[in-house]
Formats: sequence, structure tokens, C-alpha cells
Amino acid sequence: MKTHVQSKDWGLGLAGPLIIAGPCSAETPEQIEKICLEMKAQEMIPKVFRAGIWKPRTRPGSFEGIGEEGLPWMEIVRHHLNIPITTEVGNAAHVELALKHNIDILWVGARTTVNPFAVQEIAEALRGTDIPVMVKNPMNPDLQLWIGALERFHAVGITKLAAIHRGFSDSYDKKFRNKPNWSMPIHLKREWKGMEVVNDPSHIVGKREGLLETAQRAINFGLDGLMIETHHNPDKAWSDAAQQITPAALKALLAAIDFKETNGVENPDERLNDLRKAVDHMDDQLLDLLQERFSIIEQIGAYKREHNLTVFQSDRWKYVMDSRTQKGIEKNLGEKFMKELLYCIHEESVKRQEKQLREASVSKASQA
Repeated sequence: MKTHVQSKDWGLGLAGPLIIAGPCSAETPEQIEKICLEMKAQEMIPKVFRAGIWKPRTRPGSFEGIGEEGLPWMEIVRHHLNIPITTEVGNAAHVELALKHNIDILWVGARTTVNPFAVQEIAEALRGTDIPVMVKNPMNPDLQLWIGALERFHAVGITKLAAIHRGFSDSYDKKFRNKPNWSMPIHLKREWKGMEVVNDPSHIVGKREGLLETAQRAINFGLDGLMIETHHNPDKAWSDAAQQITPAALKALLAAIDFKETNGVENPDERLNDLRKAVDHMDDQLLDLLQERFSIIEQIGAYKREHNLTVFQSDRWKYVMDSRTQKGIEKNLGEKFMKELLYCIHEESVKRQEKQLREASVSKASQA
């Protein structure tokens, strides 16, 4: 695992949880002002205001953002709310215009993160600046591509970095617009210690219903904040109307979330420390059991080799999968978890037996 430079400057320098809110797209100066005034009226002022100026779309002809015309409107936000402003940039020209209009924080969208050339172009345009940058995950679940984009900004001197988790494309998933795949942001935080990850439930869910559940899960998993699309009249929004909420709904949603203490590993209380030690001990036992199991698997492989049997035995595999899954369910373990666990164990078993067969073939050939 690659070790990244550790720094207290990661993230946006704002005390968490970081709440970013604002419309999917800046539409008119009147729209921006109405959103700001409603946020003030609801006493629901986020720590950062977001608004899309350029909107990458799959096909031409749809609303692709108001463009440079909307950048001066961000002064309305400064006048009413006096908070930092963030917008998405997709190329060097966007960066130049955003910096010219004093945008405080930039983010790189999922469609841009997939292209290292585009990310590098944006990074080079920011060389010599100290503006904070947030990077959304790529469209597909590619952790190295996500980390690589962050590394490109770090390489040109950007240290105030954060990631945005907005889910991943999955044409088979009907519940989410973008499947959350929670392991990805968790792995990112593990691999790059100190990196903040903000969750974007609006793009994960794709509709207002379900935002609370997804936002709460993000907080439960230890993510560092939320980016929630907010509009004074969501149903009339020019883009992504179904997933935006009003400032009043935002206030209610945040009030309903049970924000957690991170309770980092530096000073866990005594009870938590004891429980973690117990988990460590049980993990050691699990590893010992797996070692013993694979030792027996290798004996089975030797038997198959001696009796000229195939490595894969479909009837046996079906029996193991069905019986162990059922036993797991009876012990309150999820069916999906059991199947994925058994599949991983089976894959390792097959690899070991195949290795035995290859070594036996090499040995036989050398003796011929």
C-alpha cells in the first residue's frame, strides 16, 4: 500500500461535520438570492454554498449550465451568507474563470475524474495557488483512479484536498441513481490517512426520498460531511429537480441525523479499547482457522491429483454454498455476506489446487 505524505492541511480547514448545500445549477441571480434568503429565514446556513456553473451532460441539448455569466452571481451569496462558495470545474478555462471571480473552493466532477489527462490539465492550471480542491469519485468503482486524481493535485502543491463520495454507476441497481459502494470511501480514508471524504447523498439517491437514510449511513461510516442539493423551488429546478430539497427540508433532514463522534484511535476510552482488543484476538483465531482449512484443502487437492479428478466439483460446491449460507442465516449473518465470503474462500481453494496440478505437471514433464 502506498504511503501518502501526512499533513494537517488535508481537507478544507473547517470543523466538521462539513455541510455543503446549494442548488444543482445556478440559474438566475433571483434564484440564488431566494435560496440565500430562505436559508437565513430557516437559520439553516451551511458551511459552504455550492452551485454548478458548468454542467457536463451525457447528451447535448439539455441544460449544460449558465456558464461564466453565473459567476458574478456568487457575490449574492457572500452578501447574504458570508460563507465560502464552491463550484465544479472541468478544464483549465473553467479554473481561470473561477479564480478570476474569487470562487473559494473548486470541485472536480465524476465525469472528469475518469480522465487523467483532464485532471492533470486542471491541476497544472492550479499550480502555484493554494485554493482547496475536492475530487468526486470516478463514475465506476476504481479506487486507484480516485486516489490518482487526488495525487495529481498534491503533486502541483495543492494540500487542502478533500474527496467527495457520490456513488458509482450500476445499471442493475434500481434503488440508487448511483450505487454507494460504501467500501470505496472507507478504503480511501484508510489508505490516505487524514483525507476528508464528504458524502453526496443527492447524487447517490437521485430523489428526495431516501436522502436521510443515505446521509445517516454516511455519518455512521465515519465520513466527514454532506453535500446536499438545495433549491427554493426544487420542482422547478433546471437540472436534477427530483433530488433537490428546500432549505426547510434541509434543516429537518440535518436535525434528524444522529451525528457521531469519531472517537479516533488516539485516545479511545477504556471500554472501547477492551472491545477492540477482543476483536483483534478473534481475528487472530479466524486467521488460524482459515490456515487450517486451506491446509486440508491442499490435502484434498493432492487426493484429486492422485485420482485424476477435476479441481471444480459442481455438486460439492453447491452443497457447501447452500448449507453454509443457511447456517450463517440461522446465526444472524446476512445471506449476501455469506455468499460473498464463501465465494472468496472457494476462489482461494481453487487457486491452491490449480497450483498443485501445475506443479505436478511440471514435475512429470521434467521426469519424462
